[in-house]
Amino acid sequence: MNAPRALIAVAALLFASAAWGQLRPFHDYDIGTEVEVVTTVRVQANMIDDYLEGIKQTWVASGELAKSLGQMKGYAVYISEMPNSGDFNIVLVESFASGADLEPSKERYDAFMKAWGQANEDKTREIVKNYPAMREITGQYRLREITFK
Repeated sequence: MNAPRALIAVAALLFASAAWGQLRPFHDYDIGTEVEVVTTVRVQANMIDDYLEGIKQTWVASGELAKSLGQMKGYAVYISEMPNSGDFNIVLVESFASGADLEPSKERYDAFMKAWGQANEDKTREIVKNYPAMREITGQYRLREITFK
């Protein structure tokens, strides 16, 4: 066998073995129906407590309301113990029962806004005015859990 044919044969074997090794969804693993929306945030290290105070009154409060209305499963806030390293130092996680809970819905929006009220809406607008000076959103992700079989 000459060199070009040998090279083609080796390449074909490599590609074939790569195809044999690929996992298949629902056969080799399941994809969860729950969805996690993860936001990574870079807050200036000297502003972390101020940012946390703000999101407690806005993001956390709205998360509590959405949970009480059955619009989300839950939420979590994570903070890095090394706030000056990496691309982010705060992680915000929202948990939903399914992707359908993230689709636009006038009914869910109206229910939320009625319960949230004008006073909370006005307070939120005032608080978030300071966010651009203290933080930068560095990433947003929609994640689903993979369970191997």
